Amino acid sequence: MGAKTLLITMQLQNIAQMSCNPAVGGIAKGQIVREIDALGGYTGIITDKTAIQFKMLNQSKGPAMWSPRAQSDRMRFAEEWRLQLERLPNLDFYQDMVSDLIIENHQVKGVKTSLGIPIYSKSVILTNGTFLNGVIHIGMKQLGGGRAGEKASKGITECLVSHGFESGRMKTGTPPRVDSRSLDYSKMIPQPGDENPEKFSFSEETQPLQIQKYCYMTYTSEEVHDLLRTGFDRSPMFNGAIQGVGPRYCPSIEDKINRFADKDRHQIFVEPEGWNTVEVYVNGFSTSLPEEVQFEAMRKIEGFENVKFFRPGYAIEYDYFPPTQLKHTLETKLVENLYFAGQINGTTGYEEAAAQGIMAGINAVQKIREQEPFILKRNEAYIGVLIDDLITKGTEEPYRMFTSRAEYRTLLRQDNADARLTPLGFSLGLASQKRMDVLERKQAKTNAFVEFFKETSIKPEEANPILEKYDSSPMKQGDKMFKVLSRPNITIADLQQLESVKSFVEANEIDKEIIEQTEIEVKYAGYIEKEKNNADKLNRLEDIRIPENFNYDKLTSISFESREKLKKIRPTTLSQASRISGVSPADISILLVYMGR
Repeated sequence: MGAKTLLITMQLQNIAQMSCNPAVGGIAKGQIVREIDALGGYTGIITDKTAIQFKMLNQSKGPAMWSPRAQSDRMRFAEEWRLQLERLPNLDFYQDMVSDLIIENHQVKGVKTSLGIPIYSKSVILTNGTFLNGVIHIGMKQLGGGRAGEKASKGITECLVSHGFESGRMKTGTPPRVDSRSLDYSKMIPQPGDENPEKFSFSEETQPLQIQKYCYMTYTSEEVHDLLRTGFDRSPMFNGAIQGVGPRYCPSIEDKINRFADKDRHQIFVEPEGWNTVEVYVNGFSTSLPEEVQFEAMRKIEGFENVKFFRPGYAIEYDYFPPTQLKHTLETKLVENLYFAGQINGTTGYEEAAAQGIMAGINAVQKIREQEPFILKRNEAYIGVLIDDLITKGTEEPYRMFTSRAEYRTLLRQDNADARLTPLGFSLGLASQKRMDVLERKQAKTNAFVEFFKETSIKPEEANPILEKYDSSPMKQGDKMFKVLSRPNITIADLQQLESVKSFVEANEIDKEIIEQTEIEVKYAGYIEKEKNNADKLNRLEDIRIPENFNYDKLTSISFESREKLKKIRPTTLSQASRISGVSPADISILLVYMGR
């Protein structure tokens, strides 16, 4: 956006290091990556350039659930990011630890480093990951650290708490890394990428993969579980050494055995860390048990009988700040021009962190320039759902995005993220003119193809052989192709046998992406319309703003819990107030009355 920015980090060579699994995207996370890309962020481009495998997950379900995911080359991912960052003219780098913030009259003025150097700025964005007072746990051993082999960050938590912020502890974990040469892949189930892989970025800067690497799958067993149980008394998860709450949807292997005691096996995904390295990530075996227990148990997994460890798994505990202390812009309510993004807000994942990073960055620039804040609504983007959930409901466990969290997921598909967000990214100066041209071409072709199906008739003798194939009731008279395509199981590929469709596709250079988009627009037209109407109704509440200094104490007829929640979170609109857990529809009606409707 043209703002002069300084990136301060403890180790410059570790920029963009994938601390956990070497993969980007996944269910709902893939949609977020495409949204970042549509706005003009680089996550999708870097992932495409360094991917070793691509998969579209959930293809057996409706398009609202389709989610792209790529395995990445860990070393190349970090390198490509570093080179990309160095190409940005307004971005400077500095290696040191930030240990204090300069705050005057409830406004941030800059930071102080561990060398005592003050650095002044108009705004500060904290993206501290798992480093704030980080503690690594392996069995009974505890080491201070923000990541394996790196020291923890000290000072920021204490500074924020002294200015009235509330902090908490969370934990996350990572599995052992092992030597590929010591594994027997003949005993595992191959997991290839998609036959015709797609890519993340909507830009023409990247191409889909031509060659892909295999991942593999195997299983734990009762014997593995019994061996792991021998270390439970020395597990920081169970002996009280870890106070922080771990991610419910990405549990450690000991947690899985404990919680799902009826299951005699769990899936293990064997994921290569790159094109040329022998290091392997053992997905599904996240653990903080003593290293000898990890090793013994892993040797009982099919294909792992002779496994060699590169490093054991570990848990990491770190400070976070409940995100109800933030505005929708990710600026803190207590200190002006101070923004939080990523795991400091209690979220998981590269994707959730990247989404918050781009939004905090945009809003910091907008505020400095005295422009309107940039806030995405729940019906506009998964990024909007993520931020609204965090600041309205807070989180007491690491927050992970799912499609089920989005009430408008038919509108928020991965295939239309560019149509939803590129015009907004362009107006901010993030997405390029070239991006807009690509989008406008795609939209024009999609609209023309949809119109073609609405206007072109099909005769019974053309349609019925296709309909018979799917046991769909035959046509007695001619009708528009749109109606035929709206039927279950009928696809554009079926209709491409017809000369009229084939010649339209060829004459208008309709590619796979346009075909997919057109098919969704036709088949889900009713659902899309219904969701748009629902969103419009709710957005009317979004327009009713609550005065900043509203006195909730005068709402004597609502419950004590609702009053306290409203006072703490201080929602900016009635719509946001209605989403706070513990605030009922009746409470909203009373609030409306007090505001004079």
